[in-house]
Amino acid sequence: MEELTDILVGLEQRINAYKNRFQELEKKRRRLDDEIATIKKYLELAETLYRVEADKAKLASLSNQLITDDTKGSRPAPVMDVTDQSREILLGRSKYVGKSVPEAAYEILRESNRAMHAKELVQRLGEGGLHIKGKTPLTSIATSLKRDKRFRKVGPNTFEALDDMLIQAV
Repeated sequence: MEELTDILVGLEQRINAYKNRFQELEKKRRRLDDEIATIKKYLELAETLYRVEADKAKLASLSNQLITDDTKGSRPAPVMDVTDQSREILLGRSKYVGKSVPEAAYEILRESNRAMHAKELVQRLGEGGLHIKGKTPLTSIATSLKRDKRFRKVGPNTFEALDDMLIQAV
């Protein structure tokens, strides 16, 4: 009887170990899926910008080759420039534009896979194009993250993103 109990305990331990490893791998897969989606967007944008710039170069080249009867000679036609917004997106400076502070902060914390102080979040949000209005951006961010169930405070003005499974359980 004792031998059977030992076998059952051993199997329970194995099951728990497999479950834990499975959950870890699921987390990694979600992070990789998010990263793949982001890279795919940047790749598509870069390819589009490349085509636009190549077309601009072709138009400029063609316009320089035009010969007109005008006594002033031909001038290259003005070519429309790629929008500043597209360039900003490509450079990562508009990554968080249009998102709320908690949405953008959650994305930053999930990508970094570590806790961050609100001061670092203010800097990252600014680099991503999301500027916090108000006299004290640090306090604004800390307050909004304290109120959001996707975050856990782990120190003074320091937060981490909770796992999706934990959020659903809450």
